[in-house]
Amino acid sequence: MSRGFVREDDQEEIPLVPPRADLPDGVTNYVTQTGMNALLDEKKELMEEIANLDSANESERRIAVNHINAKLQLLNNRISTAKIIHLHEQPKDEVRFGAMVVLRVMATNKTQKFQIVGVDEADITKGKIAFISPIAKILIEKRVGDKAVLQLANENRVFEILDISYR
Repeated sequence: MSRGFVREDDQEEIPLVPPRADLPDGVTNYVTQTGMNALLDEKKELMEEIANLDSANESERRIAVNHINAKLQLLNNRISTAKIIHLHEQPKDEVRFGAMVVLRVMATNKTQKFQIVGVDEADITKGKIAFISPIAKILIEKRVGDKAVLQLANENRVFEILDISYR
């Protein structure tokens, strides 16, 4: 049947789901155990949300279920591709995935503290940066006392690694 003969109120609304944090094609989806736990908790919450949907209006319920299912599909893809990096197995004297790094910004002599985590766990307000971020990339394989240079548009920002830990 032609779409022209379908009543507008019978048409399903296509759910618009915001994409998850960017993970470039071909890049391994590294996660910490904390990051994996957060993904699994998110999945549990979405499943509970479906179970607790009000079924008073069947059309609205169907739209809500479609939206949640679309989010679950993206989430399940992240969970299935996740590679957990066990922090206790990382080299203690070198910056790697999962490292908590204390840096001195050479230009200001101020210190900053970051943990290098997976893209879904990254949250700059919590001091967690994605392993694919420019600053994380310049820190990987550095040791205490090493300097790392971040090339910005108008300057080079130099950092000195003061401490490395895995928690």
